[in-house]
Amino acid sequence: MTTFSAASLDLTGATFSKTATGLQEIQNRALGLPALIRRILVLVDGKRSGKELAAFVGGEANIAEVLGQLVAHGCIDAQGAAKPASAAAAPLSAQSDEAAQLAGLPHPALRGAKEVEMARNFMINTTNTICGQNQRISLLKSLMACQRADELRQVYPVWLSTIRTVPAGAKRLPELLERLFVVL
Repeated sequence: MTTFSAASLDLTGATFSKTATGLQEIQNRALGLPALIRRILVLVDGKRSGKELAAFVGGEANIAEVLGQLVAHGCIDAQGAAKPASAAAAPLSAQSDEAAQLAGLPHPALRGAKEVEMARNFMINTTNTICGQNQRISLLKSLMACQRADELRQVYPVWLSTIRTVPAGAKRLPELLERLFVVL
């Protein structure tokens, strides 16, 4: 089995399997996952792709967010389907590997409480503005729970995926990333 990060993965094309953490979460609910995310975790069977799982959440845009959160929590691993090669031809600011983008930023410990608050508020506000007020509740809850820059950086791939799924967000992405990276 090959493990990919959410940052380098086509979440709708990949097939996922549960990790030991995922199996444990099904038994004891220690992570307190929202019902929708837990339901998808239960449905992950190593055979269904993200696209097939999308039928259970109302579309590919939502499934990318849900799967991104499950990957970030370590509940599932991808078995395949890295991003298509055509994505490599896209501009750097629109498709770069999220880890590479974040690697150029100052260490998270160097970010003060004010910068963390500004980054969190920016990510929440852009999600609400671009996707519609409170349309991505699980992402918004994850963002609100972040108290440190490293926590925000863990949610960043899901935020980025969410913003990219909306045409207006994809169009404004370079500008949004430039503004976010000042404080993230």
